[in-house]
Amino acid sequence: MPVRVQTEDFDLTTEVAQLRAANPSIGAVACFVGTVRDLNDGSTVAEMELEHYPGMTEKALESIAADARRRWPGIDVLIVHRVGRLKPLDQIVLVATTSAHRGDAFASCEFVMDYLKTQAPFWKKEQTENGARWVDARVSDDAALARWGIGPGNAGE
Repeated sequence: MPVRVQTEDFDLTTEVAQLRAANPSIGAVACFVGTVRDLNDGSTVAEMELEHYPGMTEKALESIAADARRRWPGIDVLIVHRVGRLKPLDQIVLVATTSAHRGDAFASCEFVMDYLKTQAPFWKKEQTENGARWVDARVSDDAALARWGIGPGNAGE
């Protein structure tokens, strides 16, 4: 399954091996693993809680993967995103893309991650030394997505 939302951790080696086994013409695999940081916006983070809407979130992730496949025909995409309570150093997200050549693998992986950061329906709440706070979207994430020709009004088109 190319998209999963789960509470349990994932194993990078296992996930990539399964993705590669599905297609013998793969010449390149690009991966991104996001982890919980212990510091954000000047505050120490003890824990992060990720919330989502089951069903809606998976559909949004599937749309992101489909958009990447339209832009880079021949690639494959895997997105594994965790939800629930996570501690610093815990893995949050895995994006892996495969293609015949490295250029498409790198570009599509970066595209999926940029798209995911701004368009996927996840909500993050951090526990800091000053109490709980919701994590706001960053202007830099919107700028990263804009370079792919996607803005707030045309995501998924």
